Amino acid sequence: MKPHWDIFCRVIDNFGDIGVCWRLARQLAAEHHLAIRLWVDDLNSLKPLCPMLDTELPAQNIAGVEVCQWAADFAVDRVAGVIIEAFACELPVAYIEAMAGMTPKPHWINLEYLTAESWADGCHGMASPHPSLPLVKHFFFPGFSAATGGLLREKGLLAARAATAAKKTADESLEISLFCYDSAPVAELIDLMAGSTQPIRCHVSPGKPLAAVTAHLGGSGPWQLGQLSIEPIPFLPLDEYDQLLWRCDINFVRGEDSFLRAQWAGKPFVWQIYEQEDEAHLIKLEAFVERYTEALPPDLQSSLKTIFSAWNTGQGLASAWADFLANQAEIEAHTQDWAARLAKSPDLATALVNFCRPKV
Repeated sequence: MKPHWDIFCRVIDNFGDIGVCWRLARQLAAEHHLAIRLWVDDLNSLKPLCPMLDTELPAQNIAGVEVCQWAADFAVDRVAGVIIEAFACELPVAYIEAMAGMTPKPHWINLEYLTAESWADGCHGMASPHPSLPLVKHFFFPGFSAATGGLLREKGLLAARAATAAKKTADESLEISLFCYDSAPVAELIDLMAGSTQPIRCHVSPGKPLAAVTAHLGGSGPWQLGQLSIEPIPFLPLDEYDQLLWRCDINFVRGEDSFLRAQWAGKPFVWQIYEQEDEAHLIKLEAFVERYTEALPPDLQSSLKTIFSAWNTGQGLASAWADFLANQAEIEAHTQDWAARLAKSPDLATALVNFCRPKV
């Protein structure tokens, strides 16, 4: 019988949380041969990422994963050997009580958000005993250093990317993907791209990115502004979105899931981080940019730091964009190197399996 893991995900307001959980669940089932149940409180948010999902079913099997509706009247039928509480979503009380009655006790993981901040090194794997029950929860931090839990990366991902790149034909146009929150300076970027002498094709994701474009240009697209063509695209399932990132020359991404996939794409990218109170997100942004650029000469470091800052603050985008484009080839070479270096470390799914193996 396969070892049984339960993953619990509560969708907040975007696709990042469920995107990470769905990728992780698929990989654990496919590559580690585990019986995975993915509990999701909002199946409608998973549907765009996984079109074959039937949101009316309480449970169904897709890609080797049992996807279950996490309803308010949650009933415990069995307890897994490993339980992943994604992003501190808080397990059902009845499930926790059932965990406490198990012998041996199951392994309880709180899967945290990805961060490049150095404090994650010290907090990864930290134990948190339950205040009243004989249970211990461990914090598991994805991250960019050997002291953290690694990054989501499916087996063969970079080989698939390389195979796609080998098929791409020469094209003089610059292909760009745009995925962002509504606070990004989209109107200014459009105006800058419209002034380009090089043909540009910009693929705009639905939702907030397309709303920002529509607010600036009117109509419903597609739009043609000089050498710039802007094309609305449908919401893409995860694997198709990966292929878009591989194909494009520059990717604008946001949050956590698309941010990491842009790094695996090995193309120049610009990240918009999810805003937090008191601008705490800018500390997290700076921590990543420092790691990402630390091996670069000062001029390229400056180019990347400036574009990331401009896209997240709305200040100085015109000069930052011009500098970013001027260094595009060097930035692409660096990002491919960066992805190759990250891929030398164990991926997140493997790190989780290794972490839990002695205790299951």
